Amino acid sequence: YEQPRNIIKAIPGTNFVEMSRNHERSFCCGAGGARMWIEEHLGTRINQFRTKDAQATGATKIGTACPFCLTMLSDGANELDIQNLQTFDLAEYVWEAMEK
Repeated sequence: YEQPRNIIKAIPGTNFVEMSRNHERSFCCGAGGARMWIEEHLGTRINQFRTKDAQATGATKIGTACPFCLTMLSDGANELDIQNLQTFDLAEYVWEAMEK
């Protein structure tokens, strides 16, 4: 768990925060087991629940190394009309920092 976190924390100007459920206590964004293609009829979609967890941190950016998480969290932010939460791939964030 720590290697990608350490890289992000090393980028100047980064204020790293964790969601309340992290490391061993974390859970899937909703894409696991092909759930990203299932239309749920009852309750909140898992990706929306996870996106709300991210929003609760006060962060304006959420990064992931998983392409499925990237899609699910981005979709969650769009579905919930959360304007101030940008999703990105961790490699993108590192690349942008190197370009500065």
